[in-house]
Amino acid sequence: MSKKILVTGGAGFIGSHLCKRLLDEGNEVICLDNLFTGSKKNIINLLKNKNFEFIRHDVTQPILLEVDQIYHLACPASPIYYQYNPIKTIKTNVLGTLNMLGLAKRVKARILQASTSEVYGDPVEHPQKETYWGNVNPIGIRSCYDEGKRVAETLCMDYHRQSGLDIRIIRIFNTYGPNMHPKDGRVVSNFIMQALQNKNITIYGKGKQTRSFQYVDDLVEGMIKMMNNNQKFIGPVNIGNPGEFTIKELAKMVLKYIPESKSKLIYKPLPSDDPKQRRPDISIAKNKLGWTPKIKLEDGLKKTIEYFRNQ
Repeated sequence: MSKKILVTGGAGFIGSHLCKRLLDEGNEVICLDNLFTGSKKNIINLLKNKNFEFIRHDVTQPILLEVDQIYHLACPASPIYYQYNPIKTIKTNVLGTLNMLGLAKRVKARILQASTSEVYGDPVEHPQKETYWGNVNPIGIRSCYDEGKRVAETLCMDYHRQSGLDIRIIRIFNTYGPNMHPKDGRVVSNFIMQALQNKNITIYGKGKQTRSFQYVDDLVEGMIKMMNNNQKFIGPVNIGNPGEFTIKELAKMVLKYIPESKSKLIYKPLPSDDPKQRRPDISIAKNKLGWTPKIKLEDGLKKTIEYFRNQ
């Protein structure tokens, strides 16, 4: 049965893929975005669809809508953008989430909060399980995002306990794919853009820090499975690819798939509070949702490189 679904941050990298998938499944979709990091270009092909509506709106301001489900993704997710205006970032995470929870409560909608692996900070537990409380610097330059997302999870749980609100919480690990902003500042887009433009590939530290990279289609599948699980499983649940790669391995892989690139690897000091390792334990996602990522890093990278070439 088709639903009326609100996607906040729907013109962003992940949101635009989610909107398309929800429309393909026959739903009505309202995309809400203030276009700070999102772009109309990401949703231009969806605007023709009679079941799609775009509203330019900032989630820090309340809005009245009638919907069945809310996917709450709105928030800059790359350090360049969330540190550009840290106060606005934390307001988006806190006030934006409060506004969406208030809306969900009023119209009795189910709401999925897109949280992040950043809630684990620079983890001392590896791989990270959902039970791990994290190692976050509350006064660091990344805390507007990390702590903002932690507060957003708190708000979801309190609305659930106090008002019986139907919530779902996912923690998203590094995601990449088409529709990423070329100047996004995240490592995959950085490396691909540098290689395509024959600029030196910048590695921070010695490149030994690890990340797990999931292709956007795998994430969207996990989000939809989590939203529509009716076994009262609210999470939080890790949605990420447990394949673990060093930053240096990623750089070499990008160069392998852009053979014409003349880029060289150069090294710069590690930024403050940059996590040394990140890898999700996805046992809960497997057991509760029957979800595992399907797309290998090399296959996803080829698709992403192709997208950036065509830009």
